[in-house]
Amino acid sequence: MDEQYADKQGRPRVVITGMGVMSPLGHTTAESWESLLHGHSGIGPITQFDASEFPSRIAGEVKNFEAKKYMDFKEVRRMSRASQLAVAAARMALADADLPEPVPDGERTGVLVGTGVGGFERADESMMTLRTKGFSRVSPFAMTSFLPNMPSHHVSLLAGTLGPISTVSAACATGTQAIGEATEIIRSGRADVVITGGVEGLIHEAAMAGFGAMRALSTGFNDRPEKASRPFDKDRDGFILSEGAAMMVLERLDHALARKAYIYAEIGGHASSSDAYHVAAPDPKAAGAIRAMRWALADANVLLDQVSYINAHGTSTPVNDAIETYAIKKLFGERAYEIPVSSSKSVLGHAMGGAGAIEAVFCACALHEGVVPPTWNYETPDPECDLDYVPNAPRTAHLDVALSNSFGLGGQNACLVLSRYENNGVGRNQEQ
Repeated sequence: MDEQYADKQGRPRVVITGMGVMSPLGHTTAESWESLLHGHSGIGPITQFDASEFPSRIAGEVKNFEAKKYMDFKEVRRMSRASQLAVAAARMALADADLPEPVPDGERTGVLVGTGVGGFERADESMMTLRTKGFSRVSPFAMTSFLPNMPSHHVSLLAGTLGPISTVSAACATGTQAIGEATEIIRSGRADVVITGGVEGLIHEAAMAGFGAMRALSTGFNDRPEKASRPFDKDRDGFILSEGAAMMVLERLDHALARKAYIYAEIGGHASSSDAYHVAAPDPKAAGAIRAMRWALADANVLLDQVSYINAHGTSTPVNDAIETYAIKKLFGERAYEIPVSSSKSVLGHAMGGAGAIEAVFCACALHEGVVPPTWNYETPDPECDLDYVPNAPRTAHLDVALSNSFGLGGQNACLVLSRYENNGVGRNQEQ
């Protein structure tokens, strides 16, 4: 392989040539990014069910989403909300990458979409139908609507991909780990292009009740939902459940250049690790988080002093934010205080399986545009959280390398390293 197309370890370089986002912040990548930069919160009162009796009555919903705009009406009825959101984001990513449907070379194109729980609401609907109306009224599409691999299937179906297909389910680390695993598919030579990302559609009574019982959700800002998610702020009191999807088109560099594709950023490295500590609480020594960050940087052959920006997991829970801050300081030492660190969840909420993928898109946007997105609602400093969290305003900066963190339930940690890519003025996106 020509040296310019290989990384320092001799593997094919992997780049991002298309992105699509469907989130509480907007129905496109541009809308979501602009909302993040300007503090237009996607968090508000729950509308998908009656939450009036719940301790936490707010969430980050994808508002006014009309699935039939993105897919056939008959298919909509057979798909979970997660699959619908994934398909919408994937269609945007393919169009952004200037790839048709179906893709030109299906056998060399793969799909890897992650989700935490898949079509949870469809499973619940089927059980309710069974109990109230009997077996004969259960939909024949019940099973195939809620399985976690269905978002991958539906994305593959719309794009006509015939190559590798898989699903990652790693709780809050899902989207980040999915993109990392997709990178490996290209590095290993099994595909030239992979459509990848993460999705969640989990604004549901059971989810709110379960996380509420764990006392993980914010309850003190029901009357001010836009202020409820406040990562690293002393007055944070829990996370905000959210939903959404982000999809990327990843390509082998030489393949992207051969078709004159515009390149947003490069996937330099990735890693995952386990805490092996507790089902919900993070390791107080942050050993797993530190390993994941260190291994991801090593995979990318990036030194600690080369990191320009960290997109934090930053959930707005008292324990998580303090431990993530500790992990960054333990790994980077005194340089931790020089690196801008921000949490997109301050206006997005926590989209679970979709969070890491949406945040990876934001990292690509940050590198591409030279802008560090802020942490909104950071008002009262916490002595345990004493890094540069880019409070309440975006910051112009020359960014070369971004590290994106996702730390999930079950002690699953995942990190991505993205790098700035210098385009040569080619590709239809040059003027967009």
